[in-house]
Amino acid sequence: MRLNTIKPASGSKPVKKRLGRGHSAGQGKTSGRGMKGQHARSGGYHKVGFEGGQMPLQRRLPKIGFTARRHRLTAEVRLYELGKIDADVVDLDALKKARIVPKFVTTAKVMLSGKLERAVTVKGKGIKLTAGAAKALTAAGGSIED
Repeated sequence: MRLNTIKPASGSKPVKKRLGRGHSAGQGKTSGRGMKGQHARSGGYHKVGFEGGQMPLQRRLPKIGFTARRHRLTAEVRLYELGKIDADVVDLDALKKARIVPKFVTTAKVMLSGKLERAVTVKGKGIKLTAGAAKALTAAGGSIED
């Protein structure tokens, strides 16, 4: 193999259309641009969403915020809600059965809100605790297991 014999693979570089080279060439006269108008002219351009000077649709509609995709799969649990569960061991399934978190949630985070009256064991990968919630849980006689 020599450098002067290297060629691109056949079919990888399609032959470019030769526009405006007569009627018999297939793309003569208007060169596939149709008759008159902005698109027929050189430099004819408008930005995406332009509506001829009318206020574009994306600017007429109000902004409605942003929700991360991960937000749908996580839930916040208040500390006092752990006391409402009948079981001594609280895991993600127990939270779902008690309807504290939705069924499709994969992770839950326990926040320090309210007081925990009884000892509860928090277990499982799906549940995390804030520093304050962990402190209050252990103060109430509970424990955290991974």
